[in-house]
Amino acid sequence: MTGIVLSASAKATDEPTAAGTVATRHAELFWALSALLWVPQAWLVAHLIAGLLDNGALARSFLPVAGFAALGLLRIWLDARAQRVLTETARAQVSRLRQRILAREAQRSPFDPARPNSAALAAIVTQKLDMLVPYLTRYRPAMARVMVVPLVILAVAWFHSWAVGLVLLVAGPLIPVFQALVGMAAREASARQLQEVGSLNALLLDRLRALADIRLLGATQRALQGFRDRAEALRHRTMAVLRIAFLSSAVLELFAALGVAMVAVYVGFHLLGELRFGTWGAPLTVAEGIFLLMLAPAFFDPLRELGVAWHDKAAAMAVQDEITELDAAPYAPLPGAGTTAVPLAGPVTIQTRGVSVATAERRLSLPDLDIAHGERVALIGPSGSGKSTLLAVLAGLLAPDRGTISLSNVALTGPTVPAWQARVGWLPQGVQFLNASLRANLCLTRPDAPDAEIAAALRLSGAEEIVARLPRGLQTRLGEMGAGVSGGEARRILVARLALSGADVILADEPTADLDEVTAGIVTAGLLALASRGATLVVATHDMRLAARMDRQISLTAASV
Repeated sequence: MTGIVLSASAKATDEPTAAGTVATRHAELFWALSALLWVPQAWLVAHLIAGLLDNGALARSFLPVAGFAALGLLRIWLDARAQRVLTETARAQVSRLRQRILAREAQRSPFDPARPNSAALAAIVTQKLDMLVPYLTRYRPAMARVMVVPLVILAVAWFHSWAVGLVLLVAGPLIPVFQALVGMAAREASARQLQEVGSLNALLLDRLRALADIRLLGATQRALQGFRDRAEALRHRTMAVLRIAFLSSAVLELFAALGVAMVAVYVGFHLLGELRFGTWGAPLTVAEGIFLLMLAPAFFDPLRELGVAWHDKAAAMAVQDEITELDAAPYAPLPGAGTTAVPLAGPVTIQTRGVSVATAERRLSLPDLDIAHGERVALIGPSGSGKSTLLAVLAGLLAPDRGTISLSNVALTGPTVPAWQARVGWLPQGVQFLNASLRANLCLTRPDAPDAEIAAALRLSGAEEIVARLPRGLQTRLGEMGAGVSGGEARRILVARLALSGADVILADEPTADLDEVTAGIVTAGLLALASRGATLVVATHDMRLAARMDRQISLTAASV
């Protein structure tokens, strides 16, 4: 793989890398070149200082000062240019990766047993992917400098004094060795921290979904304490990452300070005449001594930058591992995704033959069905018998492993799936809304629906009084979890949405589950009213009163193959 995971088929690597674009390589080259310009700058400053110490003349100082300033402006331009290109490239790469993950998950079947937790996925897309930006904009440029600048400075120093070159040669490699040792712990700590972030988000989402049940059971304090404990665990893991980062910086600064100090001691005593070795014959001049003193810190500067960015690499590798794991997980795409719909003309009859579906636990063998247009059918049976799975297969939301589904003798595959999905109305057991107004949720498939039709749909579903008591009526924003309405009221609102959609096939999964008798009767009446308009109605239910009002019942058993 030549880049950060940019395709579903990408393999895991030991280290995430940027896509090798020409712009990125040029920016990293500019970054390294800007650091190398310090060598001629230091040479100019050293000879200027040596000249001032020698005769105190200022007349010849203009050219060195002008040269130093010109090189400084060039360094500033190179740094700015490189940073701008690196930032733009990194953000573009992360944006493409984010879009790729979102597009892939948007085409995943909602009934895929390997579907990742939505909160954990949101943490990857909104938080963790941004951790790749510092890696691309700081660690990789720092690595480019480390591969070039210290070697050039070492060669220049060795040319003037083999003793100074020897000091740098010994002190320099110790830093990456200890950085690598610390980096192993940093990667593990970063991975643990990122996993805790994802699990904490998932825990929060689960608690929000079950908030009403938690309050009814009087478990509010217990839930809060559990969340505090997990938040405290995240704090400890975050501090562990910071401790490793500080340890890494301390190791680097220790060896860098020792290396600079040893060069300073040698040059000082050599210029005083106390040390007469370490050069290639003639002793160092004042200019050469100052030049070497100014090069010594510059030799360690790229290593310092690399040490500062080392944590960025550890975090990026942890994110890379999560993305690789996400890509490697089983994936069941939404049937018909990415194909052009082929219209299905006229009333449709539904036939299934030999259909079976592999679930997380076993393979379910589903019964053969023949459902006429306009028929009302109840799917009954114990939990785990495959009622919800059969509904998902009929809706075109889950592709069967075996068998065929036909719509008036036309196979439900490929281009026919999107056309079929457009004709199906789905009433799930777990109700969720778009984070938009109630009107927008009702008119999801018909944004321009007139007020008269909306009012008629609300009357059909018995939801008029629900809208009337909301603070802003149809303009009320309920949020994704439907704050402000109960579970039964939310299902009545969804029945109104089905009425507005004009779907000629209604599939309802446990529409009366967990509802009181009155609310269950209202929901049942709404569904029957839709069926009376000519729509085919198939419900999966444990409610025998609802099943008794259907034209026929199909009993499923927990059969597996």
